[in-house]
Amino acid sequence: MRVSVIGCGHLGIPHAAAMAEIGHEVIGVDLDQARTDRLNAGECPIHEDGLPELLARHTASGRLRFTTSLAEAAEFADVHFLAVGTPIDADGRRYDTGQVFGAVRTLAPLLTRPCVIVGKSTVTVGTSRDLAALVARFAPAGSEVEVVWNPEFLREGHAIEDTLRPDRIVVGVPSTHAEEVVREVYAPLLRDGVPLFVTNPATAEMIKGAANAYLGMKISFINGVAEMCSAAGADVQHLIEAIGVDPRIGRGGLNAGPGYGGGCLPKDVRAFTASAQALGALETAQLMRAAEAINETRPAAALALVEETLGRSVDGVRVAVWGASFKAGTDDVRESPALAVAAAMHQRGAKVIVHDPHAVSTALVRHPELDYTEDLEGSVRDAELLVIATEWAHFREADPKVLAALSTDAVLVDLRNLVDAAEWRAAGWTVRQLGRSAQE
Repeated sequence: MRVSVIGCGHLGIPHAAAMAEIGHEVIGVDLDQARTDRLNAGECPIHEDGLPELLARHTASGRLRFTTSLAEAAEFADVHFLAVGTPIDADGRRYDTGQVFGAVRTLAPLLTRPCVIVGKSTVTVGTSRDLAALVARFAPAGSEVEVVWNPEFLREGHAIEDTLRPDRIVVGVPSTHAEEVVREVYAPLLRDGVPLFVTNPATAEMIKGAANAYLGMKISFINGVAEMCSAAGADVQHLIEAIGVDPRIGRGGLNAGPGYGGGCLPKDVRAFTASAQALGALETAQLMRAAEAINETRPAAALALVEETLGRSVDGVRVAVWGASFKAGTDDVRESPALAVAAAMHQRGAKVIVHDPHAVSTALVRHPELDYTEDLEGSVRDAELLVIATEWAHFREADPKVLAALSTDAVLVDLRNLVDAAEWRAAGWTVRQLGRSAQE
């Protein structure tokens, strides 16, 4: 099929490459000429495992190309995926859908033949209904242009895997014909046994918000329990393993840490809370707001653990922070708890240097007041304290004996419970981990 992907960011680029990989002819659209030039050259502007290879292969073959012209996309494609950003609005509670409506408002007058617009951006329930009304007003093809909602469930760092081998595909369709088109788009995945959930557009919109809101609550819950474990002398890791085997709870996502972040989860929890409030589900809104409140306190709780471990303020202390991205596998630093902790220590007077294998350049834009290095061992040299704030695998694999010789005081605060504390203590380190006693 001929498809367009409108919006070339963390969602659009992987989706465009994956659509080419399963056999479609794809045109990606973005307003940034420099970005489309890089993409047409096969260069990947974001860090995502497996994406550079797909981009290089399919731009070289001609199956995938990028443009700044919606008119070109309208002429070329029969299916248009919307993958533009929906940042949180100025009120901090709702999605700013200006890019979604702007893209459709520009695209609609160019649609002169039957086609399907497939929304992938995360939006408030009712958005697809309003977009369909907009299309009906402005598209020359009128009712022969249909709007489908097909929310994405991508994990940053695993976007290619999650697109080519998803655990499910959800589509909200207005008609049997629209369902048939979606089935044709995803036919290679459906043949591989990927389950397809077909519903109405409003339900599809709600499914994405509910999924991320629940995950946010799960993370905030275990972080709250970690705080209880610290106060009681209990071990949060042992607790997690024991309750995680219960199939009603599950182990996935049940990890104590400095809070959730990124470009999706925080805004999705806020927006879902606002939707609950608007729909009159006040107790649900209260529950969601509690999850937000716990997450908002995590950087301060991390700073408190750091200063408790040191036995003094971080003012004047040389600190190495491992991790800038909001999680491992991505260079995305939006609402990164790792950077929030680093910035909090800097504001308290610490001399902070941040190391991350992929996110130094993106972090520098967000927090230019911090110092950065791409050298893991160099980050620890002469440091009085090491803080692990992102769960990159190569942090776990670092040699604590080598690092102890480089640091000044060999003190580690592991906010991700990532390393083997006994191994590090044997190498001469004082180790504290989140939700665990100093002896565990």
